[in-house]
Amino acid sequence: MKGDWSGGRDSGLVLALADALGRETRRSWRIMEVCGGQTHAFMRFGLGDILPTGLELIHGPGCPVCVTSVGAIDAVIGLAARPEVTVCTFGDMLRVPGTRGDLLTAKARGGDVRIYYSPMQALEWARTEPGREVMVFAVGFETTAPSYALLLDRAMREGVHNLSVLSALVLVPPVLRHLWKDGSRSRVEGLLAPGHVCAVTGFEEYEALAREIRIPVAVTGFEPVELMSGLLACVRLMERGESGVVNAYPRVVQREGNRRARALLEDVFRVERRYLRGIGWIESGGWGLSETHARFDAQERFGLDLCHAAADVQCISGRILQGLAKPLECPVFGTACTPERPLGPTMVSSEGACAAYYRYGVPGGRS
Repeated sequence: MKGDWSGGRDSGLVLALADALGRETRRSWRIMEVCGGQTHAFMRFGLGDILPTGLELIHGPGCPVCVTSVGAIDAVIGLAARPEVTVCTFGDMLRVPGTRGDLLTAKARGGDVRIYYSPMQALEWARTEPGREVMVFAVGFETTAPSYALLLDRAMREGVHNLSVLSALVLVPPVLRHLWKDGSRSRVEGLLAPGHVCAVTGFEEYEALAREIRIPVAVTGFEPVELMSGLLACVRLMERGESGVVNAYPRVVQREGNRRARALLEDVFRVERRYLRGIGWIESGGWGLSETHARFDAQERFGLDLCHAAADVQCISGRILQGLAKPLECPVFGTACTPERPLGPTMVSSEGACAAYYRYGVPGGRS
């Protein structure tokens, strides 16, 4: 069996959980791990090799880099070409292709494109370079949204005027509702909810979601024991024909989430429609800037037109993100599309399913 079990990862407990899964999985089940980080963890630790044959993992839309729209990427590439603008973002975004290339190419052409490890670094750049427009490309789910909210709260309090944010922030539950409305229910019978998202928001909305789509949801972390515990909890509910939510990540997640973070998010952001790459428009699917923080809105400041163009026709990342296909079903996987020459975002991102398959191979020899 593959896997690195160092750092407090209990291989004996993982194998015991695998044995329990084998005993209790009496039917064939398909469970979607919503988060791309969970996909990578399953493959990195070789957990697919010890799952019962009747249990299939379906990859979901939980890769924020992957669902960021082509229109937003093109707009940011255009901003990077302006001599007075500094574009700031996480490193994952540099090689995600738009219709006008990518941000790494824009940087190579002389654009001031900077990578941060925390969005707060952009505030420091804005403070020290008051003659430049510092634009933050805010990409992420509920997990990273508080860091952008803190950035905007600080900028407001300090009266920083040369900082702006283009929000591509996405909310996970509305995306899942959209997928079930569009027919993904026929492929998926259980969900592993992203623990880092629920650490911020709690899981009350996932309880409502479980009632609506009538499937079980297990909130999980990213360590082998947590992932296997989540699978076992989900299988037990499915075998009993029950829906509902089980918190398999109690050391981090509480039902109400982080109240201070939620209050800050509600102050800085407002819920709006969001266009997701490969999926389409999602009602109440993202966060834009609230009225009180609208002065920092890069779309308004620079008059950006986010034209949501289609992605590369050879790339099936949209189907992968919707749980309708897997990377090996793509005709260009590993040939025309590789991490060195990606056609789509799921091959670029550190949370992309295609990148996981390319790096770690197929779990248990199954596609």
